[in-house]
Amino acid sequence: MPSDNIKSYLHLHLIVFIWGFTAILGALISLEALPLVWFRMLFAVGFIGIYIYYKKISLKVPIKIRIQFLFSGLIIALHWFTFFHAIKISNISITLACLSTGALFASLLEPILYGKKIVFYEVFFGLLVVLGLYIIFNVEGNYFWGMITALISAFLSALFAVINSRLVKSYDATIISFYELSGGVLFFTIILLFGQRFSADFFQLSIKDLLFLLLLSSVCTAYAFIASTSIMKFLSPYTVMLTINLEPIYGIILAVLIFQEKEKMSFEFYIGAFIILLTVLLNALLKSRELK
Repeated sequence: MPSDNIKSYLHLHLIVFIWGFTAILGALISLEALPLVWFRMLFAVGFIGIYIYYKKISLKVPIKIRIQFLFSGLIIALHWFTFFHAIKISNISITLACLSTGALFASLLEPILYGKKIVFYEVFFGLLVVLGLYIIFNVEGNYFWGMITALISAFLSALFAVINSRLVKSYDATIISFYELSGGVLFFTIILLFGQRFSADFFQLSIKDLLFLLLLSSVCTAYAFIASTSIMKFLSPYTVMLTINLEPIYGIILAVLIFQEKEKMSFEFYIGAFIILLTVLLNALLKSRELK
C-alpha cells in the first residue's frame, strides 16, 4: 500500500490535471462566458451544499467575515469570466500561457496589500515573464485581446489567491468555498438581472452543454476546491506549488490533442510560453527553499 504522501501526491496530480481540463470544457461549452460562469457557480454551490449537509458542517461565521467571503467570490467570478472569455476570443493555448503569469502577479500584490518585503529575484523573474509575453504578442498579434483578457484573468486569480491565503488559515475551506461561490452567483445574478438577460432561452441548455456544465461544476469546481485543501496536510508547500504550476502544461497538451489544428501555434509561441512556465517553476522552487 502506498503511503499517505504518495497517495496525496498522485491525488494532487489528478486535481491539477482536472484544472487543466477546465479550459477544454470551457471551449466545448457553447455558452458565452457570463452564463457559463453563472451556471458553473450555481451548480457548484449546490454540490458543495449537499456535501456540507452530508458532513453536518456548520456555516456559522461572523457577518464581517461573511462579507469578506462574498467579496472574494466576486473576484473569483470575474477571474473565471475573463478566463473563459479569453478562451472564446482566442484559444486555450494563448489563455493558459498568459494565465501562467498569475504566480508572479501574486509576488507583486503581496508587498502592496500586506507590506511584504520586495524580493529582488521576483523582479528579475518578472522581467523574464515580460520577455516571454513580448515574444507571444509579437508572433500572435491576431490574438491581442485574448491575451489582454487572459492577463486580466491572471491578475484576478493572483488577487484572489493572496486574499484567500489569509482567510484559509482561520476557516474551513469548504465553508469558504460555499460562501465565495455563493457570492459569485449573487453578483452575477444582479448583473444578469440589470442586463435583462434572464429569459426562457437563457435556461434552455442543450444536453451537451448541461452535461459539460455538470462535469465542470462538480468535478472541476466543487470536488477540486475541497480536495486540493485536504492533501496539503501531507505534502510540502514546495511539492504543492511545483505541481500546481504544471496546470498550463497539462491544459496546452490536452488542447493540442483534442482540438489539433485550432490549437497548434507558431514555434515562437512555444518559446515564449516555455520562458513563462520555466520562470514560474523556478519561482516556486526558490520560494519553497525559503519556506524550508
